[in-house]
Amino acid sequence: MSGIFKAYDIRGVYGKTLTDDIAFKLGRAFVTFLKCRKVVIGRDMRPHSVPLFNALAKGVTLQGGDVIDVGLCSTPMSYYANGKLGADASIMITASHNPGEWNGFKMCREKAIPISGATGIKDLEALVQSCKFAPTPAQPGKITQHDISADYIAHIRSFADIKRPIRVAIDYANSMGISEGRVLDGLVEITPLFDQMDGTFPNHEANPLKLDTLEPIQKVIRAGKYDFGIAFDGDADRAGFLDEKGNVVPMDMITALIAQSILKREKGGAVFYDLRSSWAVKEVILENGGKPMMSRVGHAFIKQQMRDANAVFAGELSGHYYFRENYFTESSSLAALFVANLVSQSGKPLSEMIKPIQRYFASGEINSEVHDVQAVFPRLREKFTGGKVIELDGLSIEFSDWWFNVRPSNTEPLVRLNLEAKTKAMMEKRRDEVLAIIRA
Repeated sequence: MSGIFKAYDIRGVYGKTLTDDIAFKLGRAFVTFLKCRKVVIGRDMRPHSVPLFNALAKGVTLQGGDVIDVGLCSTPMSYYANGKLGADASIMITASHNPGEWNGFKMCREKAIPISGATGIKDLEALVQSCKFAPTPAQPGKITQHDISADYIAHIRSFADIKRPIRVAIDYANSMGISEGRVLDGLVEITPLFDQMDGTFPNHEANPLKLDTLEPIQKVIRAGKYDFGIAFDGDADRAGFLDEKGNVVPMDMITALIAQSILKREKGGAVFYDLRSSWAVKEVILENGGKPMMSRVGHAFIKQQMRDANAVFAGELSGHYYFRENYFTESSSLAALFVANLVSQSGKPLSEMIKPIQRYFASGEINSEVHDVQAVFPRLREKFTGGKVIELDGLSIEFSDWWFNVRPSNTEPLVRLNLEAKTKAMMEKRRDEVLAIIRA
């Protein structure tokens, strides 16, 4: 299958590695594997999401599954539909932030519990390859349409607590952020960028982690008076934020800010942060009476840990923000709403609200291509002794004034370094030391 079955989803180039035939077989495999009856299917704005839906739904119904077609929607909306409608499973047709020729499937069990490589994607791949599906029933399933957007929007808007008029620039990236962002319509004044759905992404890639994609919104913010900016990714399960000066706000700082707000009403709640996040995130959670809990990177892991701990919120450095209120899954519009609430309630601009949380100096994520990924870790252990070792995801070592995490890529011969220190000089010195060992 040319490697389209990934750690967290299925993703390939439409018409080449991902075809309607594969979608049809996946529909059959999905019902065979999960024995599900009621399957929510949503899709993004890519032109080939429609033929993929038709083929996928044909496979599901042939195996006796009923399809609830929620149509064009963001990925957070598809998760909400899964839980709200009491479905047995759901599939979102999207390739997220990938370029326009790509497409794929994000799959869940009941209550929007994600299916990952370890919990079913490998099994589905084997079924699609072998075509050993369960016998088709005499009565095929049926397809019904259900628009979930009004329910979702009303649900998320119920958390609005905006105390003064707020002005926001939003880069929708011609993507499903247009659906997700409807939550904010009328609550804040919006200046939209690229607000026509177009799955070919004519203006820029829908990926707020790539700083060059943020240049148009930065230009708008710097030319006008705005409280902050939001940039959605392709399926709107991630959001990037910019302050009133057009500067990028690190995504772990947004985690800390939202945690402050949630912990005001959820006293003592558990909040997860991924292990690449600043020390400041843990400190802010503690300062606000919460229970900080570290997670490994990856949505399937963080969602499971949240469920196990009944956590109120979680944030990842990649801009995924998870809420118990959305079945322990992402809601980028709820993250945006919490930021709007906080800014409206504060006499300070966003940059000033973030300043007390920006206590340390981070390297950002640095990738290194290496011949032997596993050989890197013993070298690091040998060099950096005396620190606290954490092996939740790759290798983390914490000292009193700096820490680092090095973890392997799931898909490439790369290792990823994140490092933080109490001073800029210390960060740069330690960063260069660690990189020298990684790249030796």
